[in-house]
Amino acid sequence: MRLPIRPLSSILRGLGELSIDARQYRDVIGAFATGVSVVTTCHQDRLHGFTANSLTSVSLDPMLLLVCVDRNATAHKQLEAASHFGVSILSDAQQELSNAFARSSEPEHDRLGGYDYRMGKHGTPLLSESIACLECRISDRLEGGDHSIFLGEVLEGELLSRELPLLYFRGAYRRIAPE
Repeated sequence: MRLPIRPLSSILRGLGELSIDARQYRDVIGAFATGVSVVTTCHQDRLHGFTANSLTSVSLDPMLLLVCVDRNATAHKQLEAASHFGVSILSDAQQELSNAFARSSEPEHDRLGGYDYRMGKHGTPLLSESIACLECRISDRLEGGDHSIFLGEVLEGELLSRELPLLYFRGAYRRIAPE
């Protein structure tokens, strides 16, 4: 049986029927381990980055990924203004970097919080020490409660190292045990 495709807004309206509260939801969804990345933008020579673990591969054909951003965050304004964004996937040695980009900050002219970066082929800053990076063109934005869902068409990608990834699980950073 095929389910009908429904707009996200109609799905979200039905969520009011649930008996779980926000704290319970946070605890439960926190049991889902995620990778940690820094999403970056460049708009009018002003660079910005923010830590994101709400990043998901959507499709291989076309290659799409999504990132969810709080509508009240500086990062939201930057993504709305930009045409492209970069994703730098962090290694288990980069917890300090993740923390630095988790703090709210204003975009900087030709700087990215003082961290080493390079500009990708499509004009997005990419952190030099990441284990992998992607460049995406923003193809759509959807409303999702208090967040927006930015859909990015993947244009470039590069695996930079075989280091283990930084993970986030139950409200704390975690590491994969080496084999």
